[in-house]
Parts: sequence; C-alpha cells; structure tokens
Amino acid sequence: MNSFRAAIEGGGGFSPSGPSMPEKRPSGASEEAGLGSVPVPRSTKRSADHRDGDRHRLSSEQAELLVRGKKRTVELVNLSGGGAMIATDADLQMWQKVHLVLGGEFKIECAVRWIRGGRIGLEFAHETQIEGASTKRDSMLLDVLRRSFPDIKSAPAAPITDSSQPKGALSVESQKREAQRHPLIWSGEIHYNHDSERVRLRNISESGALVESPRSFPIGAEILLDLGNAGQHFAKISWSHGDQIGVKFDRAFDIGLLSRSRPQVADHRWARPEYLRSPKEAADAWNDWNHSPLSEIKESLEGFLKR
Repeated sequence: MNSFRAAIEGGGGFSPSGPSMPEKRPSGASEEAGLGSVPVPRSTKRSADHRDGDRHRLSSEQAELLVRGKKRTVELVNLSGGGAMIATDADLQMWQKVHLVLGGEFKIECAVRWIRGGRIGLEFAHETQIEGASTKRDSMLLDVLRRSFPDIKSAPAAPITDSSQPKGALSVESQKREAQRHPLIWSGEIHYNHDSERVRLRNISESGALVESPRSFPIGAEILLDLGNAGQHFAKISWSHGDQIGVKFDRAFDIGLLSRSRPQVADHRWARPEYLRSPKEAADAWNDWNHSPLSEIKESLEGFLKR
C-alpha cells in the first residue's frame, strides 16, 4: 500500500494497469510469458465463494436507533442492499422517519417499512446523505445542479413573508428548504489489494463515508476511494457488516468537491406498497418521503443563498 500511496501522491495518478496496481498473474505464470503460460480450461470453476456466502445475516451486532431525537440500542439482525432488519421493543409506526447509526458514527435516514412482533424492517433513504454545515451542503447542491443539470429552469425566488417569526426560529423558507429531499445519488470505486469495486455512497461527511459494496473488506484496510472528478481519497475501513462499509478519510474531505462529479437521479416518488393505499394518515406519512423535483430544489437554493 505504501508504494501505491507514493504513486498517487507523487503525481502519477491512479491507473489499474500501472506500476501502483500491477496486473494479476495466476500461479505458475512466468513474468516473461505472461498469462498465456498457464492454460485455463473453460470448465475451471472458482475454488472458493469470494462473496462470503450469506454475509448479510449478522450475529450479536448492535446499532443505535434515533427516534424523535432519542437514542436507543437495537439488535441489528441483517443488512441488505437498501435496508435493514432490527430487533427492538420501540413503539414505531409505519413509515415513521428514524435514523440508524451504524458503527457508532455512520447515520442513515430510514423509513419503517414493516413491523412484525419485535422485528422492524427499515428502508434506507435513497439519496446520498450529506453531513456537515447546511450552508456548505446547500452551496454544493446548487453548484452540482448548475454543472450537471444546466437545462433545469427555476422560477424567481418567492418573497420572504415570515419576518414576524420569533428570534432563533427557522423561517418558513428555511423550514421548506430543510424539508426538501434531494434525489441525488453519488457513487465511486474502492481500490484495494490490486482490485476495484464499484460502490454507492449512502452518507458522506468531512471525516468519512458509509458506502454500499457487494464486496466486504477487512477492518483497518487502507483503501483508495475514487470519486471520479471529485477526487481520489485515501481512507481506512473502520466498520463493515453486510454490504455496508464505513470508511474514515486520512484527510478532511471537502464536501464542495462532490459538485464536480455528476450524480444519478433517483425517482422522485417512492414505490408505495398496496397496503398504504389508504387511509389518509398513511398517505400523508408517505408524502414526506417523496423527493423534490430538481427544478424546485434549484429555485429554493437560489433564493436562500442570495440572502
């Protein structure tokens, strides 16, 4: 890893076939002859399951659940792409908004999808969650909309009408902006041990990130998180269970860099299950999870950041 780091920090950049990441050579292959010196029959199969089997089901793993600002410890039964099952006696409601804290520091916003006895099914928020100062986050979001989605039009910002609000209270415009859900999803690649894996960013802050990966990594492993135009960043694996992995950056990450990388756009409406077709209370709770259209987000951010 030291030679890998030296190659990157020396200005050579990252190249999977370069000296910092040499090509893999099967056992028995000579350097002169290359891969062709080892015949591999078409019938050859993997000697091991490198996906770690049913690695999503956990044992004796705990997490923290934040419900209306109160923290409680829960049992983490399993993790899978997009959600988790927890065991808890907490009094929760369908589609209630909660936060699951993994590894003691990696927070994911979740919706309660099902309740069965003492087991709770959670669905992770679809968008990449950006932690840190709201002003810096808002500035980055507006920048990425202008860079990656230049065709999006926004109407003039609405006039301020809440001057009578008590001191310290959030303005009507601020409350509206805080309630908006952006639909942007960033991804990247983890480079480790002469291999690369595409990952999805669930949460990112100046100090670290929570990523979703089809491959597990050993705790303490030094990796390179490649965010494309947002840069390449050295980090260490600090937590790993199921397909969720916590990484800690070696150096503080500038959230503003995300604006240089074009994110994917999630559907602005979640797929509501049949059992939530009625009553009205369920519909109202459901609406809280819809993403705001990019045009509305751009309008709101432009108006807010001008002041």
